[in-house]
Amino acid sequence: MKRLINFKQRTSGSYSLYILAVATIMLVSTSCKKELDVKDPNDPTFAGNVNSESGIAAYALGSVYWNGFSYGDGWLGDSYFSLPWGYRELMGDVVGGGQGSNNQTTTMGVPDSFVADPTNAAATTFVNTAPQATGIIRSFNTTAATANANNALFYEWTNMYAMINGCNITLENVGSITSLSADKLKTVQAWAYFWKGYAYAQIGSMYYAGLIEDKSATINNKFVSHDAIIAESNKQLNLAITTLSSISNQGDYSAMIAELIPQQNQVGLGKAPSTAQFIKSINTLLARNIVVNKLAPFVNGSTSATIAKASIAPMAAADWAQVITLTNAGIAQGDYVFTGRSSAANSYFSNNGGTVASITASSNQNTTYKVSERLVQNFNTGDARLANFTTASGTFYGDANTNTTRYSLVDGATAGLKVPVLGSRVAGALEVYIGPSYEENALMQAEAKIRTGDVAGGVTLINAVRAYQKSGVAALATTISATAALTELTKERGAALAFRGLSWFDARRWGWSYSTANGGGRYGATLIFNKVVYPNATINYNFMDYWDVPADETVKNPPAAGSAAVKNPNW
Repeated sequence: MKRLINFKQRTSGSYSLYILAVATIMLVSTSCKKELDVKDPNDPTFAGNVNSESGIAAYALGSVYWNGFSYGDGWLGDSYFSLPWGYRELMGDVVGGGQGSNNQTTTMGVPDSFVADPTNAAATTFVNTAPQATGIIRSFNTTAATANANNALFYEWTNMYAMINGCNITLENVGSITSLSADKLKTVQAWAYFWKGYAYAQIGSMYYAGLIEDKSATINNKFVSHDAIIAESNKQLNLAITTLSSISNQGDYSAMIAELIPQQNQVGLGKAPSTAQFIKSINTLLARNIVVNKLAPFVNGSTSATIAKASIAPMAAADWAQVITLTNAGIAQGDYVFTGRSSAANSYFSNNGGTVASITASSNQNTTYKVSERLVQNFNTGDARLANFTTASGTFYGDANTNTTRYSLVDGATAGLKVPVLGSRVAGALEVYIGPSYEENALMQAEAKIRTGDVAGGVTLINAVRAYQKSGVAALATTISATAALTELTKERGAALAFRGLSWFDARRWGWSYSTANGGGRYGATLIFNKVVYPNATINYNFMDYWDVPADETVKNPPAAGSAAVKNPNW
């Protein structure tokens, strides 16, 4: 099954990565292919192609799900959730790469060094000869490496700016659809604002700098800081809230929103949200923008750890207070949220290659991604969710040591699990949380409460999430210490939010991803080294906290005078 993409390249400059100029998307169903017809934004036939409610709905849907989550992702798997999210899960130590090199998935998650047994460091130390930041990210951030599928920085940038451009075109043209009622028009506008906010959130949370694109197919080479990109994300998300709040005809809204979400998604918790539920998702995403882009160190069980050479400031008391306010108005149990599902044909991601989880859901002897020992370590003894993992396939001995694992991910569609299914290759069986969820909302609030002195309130929320996912583990006592509560919080975020593209952000903000020399590192980690299982390893990841801007952008679209730095100066 292939996706055919036709587009006209801009030769006069760049709108962001310059390679996508979208005007009309037509999804053509056939038995074996998906076709995406992408026309020039200045093509006068746009009005002829998109001149009705169904036309603008199909265009707005395609801008998000096809351009945003499928464009250019045919290198490993076939979607945004398999490759860009894959790098996050590798750096967050949810998965390891296989042997050999495939889009740098073997190397991207390898730490600078580790000590498997700190009591015998001389015999159990591993040192990586090609550090991630300088040996992988910097070495392969070239246009030539991109052409050979070796530049990890390229894909997230491409996807999210493709989404932004499509949403800009939607906003520029939806007003010309005279058949839309006022509230259907507002629904489409809110949709586009939301997904622009989502895309800027991904860019601002991953890259050291970015571009703010207010119009489609425009040339902009004024790079701004990642903080400015997050501010733009918040601006767009708040525009979505304002627009949704002004809708009075809920019938018109419901009819329109149902057209904007692929039918295959509209099952389980992915059904079309009400305006109130939509706003809750936005509030949770606004809280995420704060949490993942500030430091909240918890290194080796210490909240007093400090991180040198970090690209973000520490969380302040006011930040935690704002997180509590936003999550109080965020997603609750049972709310419909933005999820994704594969389908047997013509899907924007496939059932067996479209997500990190589906790629991992088989024997560890032959999957591209391998379940990390550190992922399984997050689940307490007796946790029913451990049924998602099996040791029946034996141990995979990886060439990078940290990807050696005893575990494989069970295909949950055939396991009869009552707990959430973490991985599956059966079409439609895996619920992929594209946006935030109840669990994320609750755990952000739990952490905020613990960090601001309400340990009992935070522990209550951790217990609620474990009960919601039917873990079966005994409830934590609300009288435990703040340190014990944060330890359980970090474990529960790792367990409950696995494969949701968030693990990397947690590792970064807790300080684990930084060099041990700069106050970071992960302690007490389970690791297999030279075929021996060590339960108390120290891992010195030293991963670049915010990526450089891809060379495909900076070479073809050189930064204007006064631009923010496009290379992270801390590495």
